[in-house]
Formats: sequence, C-alpha cells, structure tokens
Amino acid sequence: MAAPLRDGPVGSGTHASTGDAASLVLVAVAGALWLRDRPRTRARVPVAVALVLAALVVAAAVSTMCSPDTGTSLVGWVRETQVLVLVPLAVAVSLRDRRDVAVVAGAMIALGAGEAAFGIWQTATRHGASYGGRLVRAVGTFGALDVMAMATVCGIALIMAVSLAVTADGRRRRAALLLVAAVLGAGLLCSLSRGSWIAVTAGVLVVLLRFDARLALRACLCGVAALTVLVGGFGIGSGTVAERTQSIVGAARNPDRSVGDRYALWNTAEAMWQDRPVTGVGVKNFPAFRDAYAPPQLSGASDTDDPVTGYVREPLLSPHDQYLLMLSEQGLLGAGAFLLLVGGVSAGLWRRARPADGHWLLCLGVLTATAVNFLYADMGGPTTVLIGVVLGLAVRHAGPVRTVATADVPDRPERAR
Repeated sequence: MAAPLRDGPVGSGTHASTGDAASLVLVAVAGALWLRDRPRTRARVPVAVALVLAALVVAAAVSTMCSPDTGTSLVGWVRETQVLVLVPLAVAVSLRDRRDVAVVAGAMIALGAGEAAFGIWQTATRHGASYGGRLVRAVGTFGALDVMAMATVCGIALIMAVSLAVTADGRRRRAALLLVAAVLGAGLLCSLSRGSWIAVTAGVLVVLLRFDARLALRACLCGVAALTVLVGGFGIGSGTVAERTQSIVGAARNPDRSVGDRYALWNTAEAMWQDRPVTGVGVKNFPAFRDAYAPPQLSGASDTDDPVTGYVREPLLSPHDQYLLMLSEQGLLGAGAFLLLVGGVSAGLWRRARPADGHWLLCLGVLTATAVNFLYADMGGPTTVLIGVVLGLAVRHAGPVRTVATADVPDRPERAR
C-alpha cells in the first residue's frame, strides 16, 4: 500500500495501486483455502452480513444498468465490489483466532509508524508537500497527489495503538504502544489534515469512553495540557498547526478556498441526486456530470506541489463526502445499502460489546473514525483497500465468522484445524 505509484495523467481513468493488485491475489488465495476446507469446519459468514453485502452489490448493479455510460459504471461496480465486499469477506473468513487479528493490526500499526516517521522527517527538513508556500506538509511515501493517504494510514494506526495500549497486560508493552502512538500522533499533526484530526479524535474518544470514562477525562486533560506547553510554551507548531486548527472553527462562517470548494461539491452532488433520485447518475459518473450541476464558484481543481511531482493542478472529481457520493451516483438504492452496511456492522459491534478486549475496541474506534471521516471525505487513492481490510475486521467482531466445529468457542487460543 505504501509503494509510491502514479501512472498516467492526473485524473485520467482508474489508477490501480500495488495494494489493489495484492488484494485481488489474496482474495483469490482466501477463496481457494475456504473452498478447500471441509464443509464441517469451513468458516461461515452470518446470513445477515451476507444479505447486507449482497444488497450493496445489487444496488450498484442496478445503478450500472441504468447509467448513461455503462462502460465507466461497470468499472466502478467492479471496484466497489472489490473494496466493500470481496476484501472484507476474505479478511473475515481468514481470521481464525486472536493471533490472526493481532497480525493484521500489527501490520497496520507498523505501516502507520513508518509513514509517520517519514512524514515527520519531511516536515522537519521541508521535503513535504506545499502549504502556504512552504514544503512542510507531511505526505509520507504517497506524495502530494495523494495528500490524504498518509493521514488516513496514521489515523487508523493511532486508534489501533491506543486501543491495544489501554488493554495491554504488561507495563513494557503498554509503554511501547504509547510511544508508537505518540509518533503516530506527531505524524498526523504534520499531515495538516483537519478532517483526519476530527475523525481520529472521535475514534480515540469513543475507545477511551467505552473502556473507562474516567480515563477518557484524564486523557483529555493531559492532551490539553501537553498542547498548551508545546505550542504555548515552546512554540512548537504555533504557526502552521495553530493556523490550521483555527481554520476548523471558522469553516462555517469564513471558509477558505478548500472548504468553499467542498461546499460547492456537496451542492453539486445533491443536485445530481434530486435529478435522478432512485438510481443516481451511475457508478463512477460524478466527474462526467460535475460541470453540468456545479455552481459557478467551484474552482474545479486544487493546487499541489512537492519536490517529486512538482506543481500540479489536480481536478476535483468527487464530492469529498462518501455518503453524498453514493447518493449522487447510485441514488437512494446505493446510499441506502451503504448506510445499511455501516449501520449494521456498527450495531453488531455494540451488541457484542467487549470493552476489555483491545481487538474489539480497535474495531469500534476505527469504524467510528471512518464513519465520521466519510462526512467530508470519500474512498479513493492507494488507501482504498485499507478501508476494506478495516471493514473485514469489524465484520469479524460484529458477527463472528466461525467454523461449525468451534461455534461454541468465541476465540480459541490455537488455530482451528
């Protein structure tokens, strides 16, 4: 997922990353292993989960058949099926015990820590993406053209590290996880991604509140004190970070260009839905219909600059809101199926609450942060597959995918055979 990749002109066609190719290979491997298992011990997906995923596939298929550009929508349908159905199912049926879940979580935390460390170096040496005329925005290995990717990876890894830290048994393990979380938090700050800050804060707060409300209060007080000392006392980040933070407060009354374009894109998506309320304009057709529905104040592109790609004007090809994207492209059918998926998995997690289990906590926190982030961002870029993996983890804990032979044991210490 972290492999730098940019093939073809910006905004042209569908860009497949190394992570996309690897996910398809691993989906095929997971399917082959699942078929090889004996029916008696084969992992089975709960009927409710299967129905929700089937509804998502069918809704996208109907939108594709009703699309003005069936070819483009067919590509989008395949992509959506891959990320929201095949990858989550492959992850869910492959996780047999807690050790498997720990491997996945550990891989995500390692990826996030590596990206965060590289991002901090970019900010310190001014080799990142441009912000305010200075190359101080951390983008990791993803580059300025995928400016949100590093923030997404670091945010998910941070929530996982915090979840495992608060439930860790030994002091050394807890201290190591908290140290990693500190590196991830610093990298997230250097990304200057306001949306990621809000989403990750929501995810961490849900984790802490669900684990121990008093711990959540102490953590908030310590966080405010630390920021006061670092920013107010030592002046660390008092310019760029403080300016970026203040812009969140003024986003409603005095939005900057980025926020103003986002509001315009939201209005564009709403207009598309009102024109085609049931099936939308077709999967992956938002860019084709954008100019026909966009208000005059939409600039249509954002400026990016870094030492690798140089100055590039990147077109705005989505509404930057996953819910509005589904509503505009797939109408009430697609948006309803997507909300059913997110809501159903969330309800399953709450119904099977295990606050003392770090794996359950990280699923709850990451799903919360993702749901919040979808209010002002959408899936896209090299981290898209990551959403599918996270969804697979949540499905596994919301409605455990068990083998028949071990249905009476929630989590066996040894791998099911």
